[in-house]
Amino acid sequence: MRAAWHALGLALCLTQAPGTAGAVDFSDPDWPCIQRKAENLSVSLMWPEPITRMPLAPAASDLVAILSLRRVTLEEAGAHVQAFIEKTAAVDGQLLGNIFLAVFENLSGNRQRVIAGIARYSRSQIALSSRIDGSRVEMAKLAGEAKPDFDRIDKLEEQIDWDERIYRDRSQALTYVCETPVLLEKRAYAIAQILLKHMPH
Repeated sequence: MRAAWHALGLALCLTQAPGTAGAVDFSDPDWPCIQRKAENLSVSLMWPEPITRMPLAPAASDLVAILSLRRVTLEEAGAHVQAFIEKTAAVDGQLLGNIFLAVFENLSGNRQRVIAGIARYSRSQIALSSRIDGSRVEMAKLAGEAKPDFDRIDKLEEQIDWDERIYRDRSQALTYVCETPVLLEKRAYAIAQILLKHMPH
C-alpha cells in the first residue's frame, strides 16, 4: 500500500511541479520561467502519514540541518539518516515525520525566497528592456533631424550596446535560476523517500 502511495505522490508532485514541461504560466506577468509558478508545496503529497508536530532533540535537529543542504548529495543524506537511525534508541513514524517536516519547511522557505527573487529579477529585465526600446526610439528620432546631435547618438548607441549585453547575460542566467525551485522540490521528495525507508512496519 505504501509503495502505491509513493507512486501516486510522485505523480502528483510532478504534475504540480513548476518543472512540468511546457507548462508556461501566463497568469503572472512577473514570472519569466517556462516552468509553471507554484509558490506553495504540499507536505501531504510527499509524506503519507499524519504528522503530530513535536520538538526535536539536538541530534535530530542536526540531521535536519544536514538534509536541508543542497550541497549534501542524496547518497550522503541517506548515509546520515542511516547513522542517525543506528544511534537513536527509539525511532518511530512520528520522529521521522517531524524530521521530514522540518526539512520540508526549510526547503520550502528557500524555494519561496527564490521565487520572490525571480519575480524581482524579471521586473528588472522588463525595466531594462523598456529602457533599451526608449533609447532606440530617441536615437531614431535624432537621426531623422536636419542637424542630428551625433554626440548624443553616439552616447545612446553605447548605452544600448551595454544594456543589451547585460540583458543577454541575465537571460542566460535565468535558465539556471528558473530550475532552482524545481530542484528544491525534487530534493524534498527525495528526502521523504529516504526517511520513509526507515519507517517501522
